[in-house]
Amino acid sequence: MPDKLSANMLYNYVKCPHRLTLDLFGDYSKRDPISVFVKLLWEKGTDFEKQVIENLQIPFLDLHSYSKIEKEKRTKEAIYNGVELIYSGRIGAGNLIGEPDLLRRDGNGYISGDIKSGSGLEGESDLSEGKPKPHYAVQLALYTDILERLDVSAGRNPFIWDIHGREIEYDLNSPQNTRKPESWWTKYTNCLEAVSKIANHDLKTLPAYSGNCKLCHWRTYCLKCLRKANDLTLIPELGRRTRDVMSSYLGSVAELAQANLNQFQKGKRTIFPRVGRDTLQKFQERAILLSKRGSKPYLKDQITLPEAPTELFFDIETDPMRDICYLHGFLERRNRDTNTERYVAFFSDQPNEQEEKLAFRQAWEFIQKSMPCVIYYYSSYEKTQWKKLQGKYPDVMSEDDIVKMFNPEYAVDLYHDVVKKKTEWPTNDYSIKTLASYLGFRWRDESPSGAESIEWYHRWVETGDVNIKTRILKYNEDDCIATRVLLDGICC
Repeated sequence: MPDKLSANMLYNYVKCPHRLTLDLFGDYSKRDPISVFVKLLWEKGTDFEKQVIENLQIPFLDLHSYSKIEKEKRTKEAIYNGVELIYSGRIGAGNLIGEPDLLRRDGNGYISGDIKSGSGLEGESDLSEGKPKPHYAVQLALYTDILERLDVSAGRNPFIWDIHGREIEYDLNSPQNTRKPESWWTKYTNCLEAVSKIANHDLKTLPAYSGNCKLCHWRTYCLKCLRKANDLTLIPELGRRTRDVMSSYLGSVAELAQANLNQFQKGKRTIFPRVGRDTLQKFQERAILLSKRGSKPYLKDQITLPEAPTELFFDIETDPMRDICYLHGFLERRNRDTNTERYVAFFSDQPNEQEEKLAFRQAWEFIQKSMPCVIYYYSSYEKTQWKKLQGKYPDVMSEDDIVKMFNPEYAVDLYHDVVKKKTEWPTNDYSIKTLASYLGFRWRDESPSGAESIEWYHRWVETGDVNIKTRILKYNEDDCIATRVLLDGICC
């Protein structure tokens, strides 16, 4: 059992409570190797922090080279002496310990800050200013809690210095959002209580199948446990929270498949919070698909797709750490004949705006020359990124061009418009890799993933190794082919 509760423990708890349990008490021999992408994130995070500190134009006390004990001692001395800015300090109070990147004097007290190599907010768009990231908020709240216990806090308004050069204040007393009126501070105290219980063996956690699993070093072990338990989260879109409220009545996929749902009805609703009757029925249909041997995917509704002599299956690759869209890939097919297929790619050899703009321009020109055509893509990511590129390079294409390109009369989001709305599959999720693999398609790369491709791009930029670029292009081409395989599988 750990002596202290740390910001990292809170971070991992918010991402996945069971990861925290396994990190504290699990058998480390069952962990997967750390992915190259996660290692890249660590490396870039360290490099960005170093860059920010080296470019600071104000005096500060640097404690990064000291041992933990010495660092905590010197941090206390610096706070007592009123040092304006402390870098890489260490503070503790009771059973809490924290190492904020920054401690900045504000009046007679201090506020904490962290340097992040990602955006300081999530959900930013043309329609939204974004909101604090929960895993950042709980870390900052822990530092603030320690400062309060030490009676040196200047308030509950810590900050993030993010990749875009912004200082973003996290008002911990503000509500999380309109649907969650409780404050970020309340969320922190609830998380801290749960982390404390987990550390003391007073709270049992369970694995859950989710998108967060992809980069976790416990992924293989947890998936084995989930399959053995036939866990409810193996049902697409049935997450941890829903599983937890249903688990007292339904312990597995098989139990849900066989259940009489009338027993769970409560008027027009069900006894399960935030699970309506239609949703429960949908989950049962999926449970039946997963439980019945030889189940096949099926259509729930008729599908009407645009028609044109040319089809473009479209996929992009981005580097979020450099905030660049570096590849636009298209699989072109004519008259629905796979023998006519060809792959066309527009690649940014260097991660700069000049190269990004050129690839964007070439991709847009290619689409214009291909019209009339139908464009297929999987999920809203391509549309979101192209809208972002249009705002960045309005001389390449106009807002009207974006509207025209993604007009549903000849642009189809296969994930949102077809798979989610009109199909059911005997799979645990609806990712393009899961569905195309179910249909028999195999990627040529031994470890195909968008995260891995970001690491490949970083190595291409650093080395100029043509084999790495070829690997990226093959991966993107396979993503485009997989989209075509999925379309044909649905329409056959």
